[in-house]
Amino acid sequence: MMNAQTKQLERERLLKVAQEYRQKGYEVILSPKLEELPDFLRDYRYLPDMIVRRGEDAAVIEVKSRRSIMSSAPNFKKLAEVVNTHPGWRLELLMTNPEDELYSSKIENSLQAEEIKSRLQIAKQLTSNHPESAILYIWSLAEATLRLLAENEGLMLQKLESPLHLLKLLVTEGVISQTDYQLLMNNCQLRNAIAHGFKTTTITLNSVLELIEVTEQLLKECRI
Repeated sequence: MMNAQTKQLERERLLKVAQEYRQKGYEVILSPKLEELPDFLRDYRYLPDMIVRRGEDAAVIEVKSRRSIMSSAPNFKKLAEVVNTHPGWRLELLMTNPEDELYSSKIENSLQAEEIKSRLQIAKQLTSNHPESAILYIWSLAEATLRLLAENEGLMLQKLESPLHLLKLLVTEGVISQTDYQLLMNNCQLRNAIAHGFKTTTITLNSVLELIEVTEQLLKECRI
């Protein structure tokens, strides 16, 4: 449940954004009632924080804190699909903390499941002749997969968390097994050593293939 401070932060940000839109000449409807919604939102039966319109440009706006988005994150993907299918309309998700907003925009640019799958095929071609390059490349795909898993489970990450924090979060929440956690931790340390110019003696073809295998397996668990 949101506390009073969280609600106040969201309200203050909402009012500030509303004023910015008014200054740009938009019609602003704060906390719209059901009858004030466009038909497609009325059918969806979702009451957003604000709707703005100017000519053929219109937006559904939600202002959230990291605390409140945790409970509603699964709904936003569906809402965005509903809104974006209507010409001239868009969904804007704004965070109370600008750093959170920056994080959200970067997460949107993270590799998605199909992109990871295709790049894993490229990674397999590097394994025999360039194992160190393969580890660096595959780890980036593993990390993108972990973010997908977190999103799939409705887990809100704290800013741009380190891979170690992400791994600990997922194993603590029971999303990944202890076995996968340990394998990924080992490979994370191996990746860091390579990336920072340290010698490594533990890279084998088998270890590279294991990282590919666990990444592929975790990717299958992403219901996205």
